[in-house]
Amino acid sequence: MSATLVFVLLSITLLVLFAYLATRRAKDLPDLDRTITAIRALDVEAFRNLVDPEEEEFLRVSLPAQAFRRIKRERSRTALVYTKELSRISLQFARFGGAAQRSPDPAIAAWGKQIANSAIYLRLRALDATAQLMLSATFPGLQPRPLRSLLEQYDRATGLLLNHNALRRAQIQAP
Repeated sequence: MSATLVFVLLSITLLVLFAYLATRRAKDLPDLDRTITAIRALDVEAFRNLVDPEEEEFLRVSLPAQAFRRIKRERSRTALVYTKELSRISLQFARFGGAAQRSPDPAIAAWGKQIANSAIYLRLRALDATAQLMLSATFPGLQPRPLRSLLEQYDRATGLLLNHNALRRAQIQAP
């Protein structure tokens, strides 16, 4: 075999591989409606109640120590489920934001950057909250820091995503 034939075969193989990767990436773009459905499926108010410091203090005062520790462990474990879901949703936000950043429309690309950045902060806050809740479940007598920043970041990220969705729908309806 000549070197030219090997080079041509290698070039064709790489071209097919790149074409496959490009079409696969286009198929992997996140579905905005699915992401919004995930946002709405999460009962954030129940999560807020689970991590509310005032609610915890009420339980601490109202219950015997052993009952309080048992209930606090259960509440912490339940809150962990919520933080894992928030972490998963933040990945969907980040994927959507990354896809929007690649838009040729500068306004959509700017929204995409804001959504992606907000998703990264949400993910970091969710990971921090997970560590705090694990400590709280293990040592219920500890007073963890309030998870207010996680909830504020979630509100900020969902607000950006929902505003982007509203703008997108307005652009579609106004040809």
